[in-house]
Amino acid sequence: MKRNRQSTGMPQFATAAFADAATENRRRFGRFNLGIVGETGVGKSSLVNAVFGEARARVGVGLPVTRGVNYYHEGALGIWDFEGFEIGGGAPQLLRENLRKIAERPADEQISVVWYCVLSSAGRLTRTDIAMINELEAAGLPVIIVLTKVDWDRNPVTGKMAPSYAAETLKQWIENPRDEVGRPITIHNRGVVLTSAVNSKGKGVGYGLSDLVERTLELSPASEKDAFRIVQTLNLGWKRDMARRDVTAATASAAAAAAVPIPIATAAVLAPIQLAMMGRVAVVYNLELRSVFSVSALAQLATQMTGRALAASLVKFIPGAGSVIDAAVASALTAATGEGWTRFCEAIYTGKVDLRSAEAVWQRYAPTAASVFAQWAAAKRTKAARQ
Repeated sequence: MKRNRQSTGMPQFATAAFADAATENRRRFGRFNLGIVGETGVGKSSLVNAVFGEARARVGVGLPVTRGVNYYHEGALGIWDFEGFEIGGGAPQLLRENLRKIAERPADEQISVVWYCVLSSAGRLTRTDIAMINELEAAGLPVIIVLTKVDWDRNPVTGKMAPSYAAETLKQWIENPRDEVGRPITIHNRGVVLTSAVNSKGKGVGYGLSDLVERTLELSPASEKDAFRIVQTLNLGWKRDMARRDVTAATASAAAAAAVPIPIATAAVLAPIQLAMMGRVAVVYNLELRSVFSVSALAQLATQMTGRALAASLVKFIPGAGSVIDAAVASALTAATGEGWTRFCEAIYTGKVDLRSAEAVWQRYAPTAASVFAQWAAAKRTKAARQ
């Protein structure tokens, strides 16, 4: 370990910044817990896999909490899987008992949102379905009624995919339910979403999933929204926005660190700021990169990002920079690093980069003098436009 630090010139506290920041971010985001209810065969597992990814759907610790309920969790995602209820009129009472036991669990295991899954071909909800949905809402849990395995057809005029007439009819009935003689029925819920876990060819991204993800985020407690943004796999824009916030914060910190210009020879003082930023962004993409990058590799990355070679080559392009790094240059170095690291994390997350080769592939995403100069020039233009 000592040899690695000497070869990179990077103190141990700098590389520790990555791990510490990642741990702090995971603790800050907490955990999103999904409750998922529905009869066996309704397609619960396929739906969970489609939204959270097959590798994340039922991994980690499985805990049989009580009869008919299992809890799975890993990192920022927890899933309360209520097994199929084919036991007639006793199901609502069993559900009530289960919810009471769940309420006694730790705070980070409490259910955030419930997906109550119903086959789209069912035609109507059963009395048991209605009683259970109302039981969930009575417990203070927001319930989304999710119609599963919906058939979708392409409109010959617009080219857009649309749910089948039967599925739309069921949705309309749930939104304005009446019994056989036309009397209103109370079904407490927070919305009905039509879904298919796979596309019309039986694979890939299905239909209605974006609506389900957006509705789930809306109903999630404020303290758990970021956890949900992290664990869902369908909306990369949410992750990019979160990553940009971390990069922006680190850029400001780097500027403050160089408020009094620092010599290029000591450019590595920016490394802890940038490595902390990298640790936070990795968490946004739900990546455990500490198991991939060794301490020496992280030190090497830090040297590459803020080392004298990059800084020296950069200042050649900047009029009047001389041999020091000022706030503008420090900001540009950090912003370029953040941009490259975010693209790198997203490439791993989307499967474009194999996690096992991440340490070797990172070089393709590393900041260059040209990318740093582009950030510096953009900041100068923004500043001039504001004046």
